[in-house]
Amino acid sequence: MGERFVLRVGRKGAIYLPRRVMRDMGIGEGDLFVLRREGNRLVLEFIPDPFMLAVRSRKWAWTSVEEFERESVVEQEETVKGSG
Repeated sequence: MGERFVLRVGRKGAIYLPRRVMRDMGIGEGDLFVLRREGNRLVLEFIPDPFMLAVRSRKWAWTSVEEFERESVVEQEETVKGSG
């Protein structure tokens, strides 16, 4: 089932995550979450920042700015053709 933590609700409904959880999951101040209510349970899902995922992940390909721009133009042209 995973780890369990007891948290206390503070002023203005603030709930503070344990430092270890934040460190292990790469969570920092200002990060976003989705909160779902499932009956009597609250489920908190971390929404990783796409930029930080890109910076932290192992690199497996290389592209130049010029190549990226060319691909972007092709994609945009195909999108415009498909919507018209």
